[in-house]
Amino acid sequence: MAGARTTAGDAQGQGAIGSLRQCAVTRAQLPPDELIRFVLAPDGSIVPDLARRLPGRGVWVTATRTMVDAAVRRKVFARSLKQQITAPDSLPNLVEQLLVKRVAEALSLANKAGQLVAGFAKVEALLEQGQAAVLLHASDAGADGVEKLDRKFKALIGPERFQKSTVAELTSAQLSLAIGRPNVVHAAASEGGASQRMLQEAVRLRRYRAGEGQGPGPSCH
Repeated sequence: MAGARTTAGDAQGQGAIGSLRQCAVTRAQLPPDELIRFVLAPDGSIVPDLARRLPGRGVWVTATRTMVDAAVRRKVFARSLKQQITAPDSLPNLVEQLLVKRVAEALSLANKAGQLVAGFAKVEALLEQGQAAVLLHASDAGADGVEKLDRKFKALIGPERFQKSTVAELTSAQLSLAIGRPNVVHAAASEGGASQRMLQEAVRLRRYRAGEGQGPGPSCH
């Protein structure tokens, strides 16, 4: 059926809109956004293709640390590609590092696009103006500041959107490096394409760490 192809690997990594891919570990059929594509590099190593743009046959794995670890332990890559391949035990950590990098890069772009403010006072002001679409806290932020801003943000956009639009995936050091200013603990973004991309990347990292979506059906949104 057109638009519903299911495969554990592919030729280009780009399927039709709405097409499904099969997790090489669980055999679950999932949308590409809920999986990570891996390809075989010329040197024989397994490379995460997070943007799904690298050439070659792909091996798709559910986008959680648990499943990537299982793929390594069960030698799924060798079986799927029908070659003698040894995926390193460090592969789950490498994927997480790359996901963190993508969040940081998207955050930097949102900042350059003028959609981001940083610092408690500026974040609070954006919330009071009703213009905040995404709220960010450092993972090592103090509880008092987090609670105060969360309360204002939840009142602004409602409990359901609050859960989907709050980011706490990066440390203060990582936030500071991405934004280009010291000691960033809280930040907020107004509506825009760059801020939405940043939110999507943060959710992807969150799911990878939390292990959501390990069952046969789609992961929660």
